[in-house]
Amino acid sequence: MRTGCAGATVARPFCLVERSPAVPNPAISREDVHRIAESCSAAGEAFRASAMRIARDQRPLVNFLKSNFGQLNPHSAEVTLYMLTVSLRIFTEYGGRLNKVNASAAQAAAARISRSIDALLPFDNELPGRVRQIEWRAQPHLLDEILWALYEKQDKAEDEISLPPEQSALVFLLLWACVEAIDESWVPPRS
Repeated sequence: MRTGCAGATVARPFCLVERSPAVPNPAISREDVHRIAESCSAAGEAFRASAMRIARDQRPLVNFLKSNFGQLNPHSAEVTLYMLTVSLRIFTEYGGRLNKVNASAAQAAAARISRSIDALLPFDNELPGRVRQIEWRAQPHLLDEILWALYEKQDKAEDEISLPPEQSALVFLLLWACVEAIDESWVPPRS
């Protein structure tokens, strides 16, 4: 636990394991990220079976995520798992080869991110702007899509869950670590 801005107590949502950062892959375009994410959303229940297969294929990453669910309420955990499967789908549908992502890669990414936590506090509705100032993020368009869905999307469908800003921040931090780890395990398609 640590004290954030205005004396709020903020728990670090992951284990810390040091590792040097990898050079990120070229970013998937904003248009492709949004198109694939929206196709997952539009598929509704049809995406559920695909999401279960995606999660099963990346079990170590899902286990990393679940091991950090202690601070999330059940709705936030559900949103996190869904957004992880959409993120994985974006990588696989874009092309290239996605290798199995191990939990230690996600833990190393979490450690890199945790060094930026002070610059991100407080966990309020202004968090997306502070995150976007961090230049070393892998797949910034995917991370921006996640931020948009959690914080900025105005017209949510009736089955979409709105989360309080602090829960949204924890969801985002977990997904950010996962995206960093996924990017390290992904071999993008040749141009």
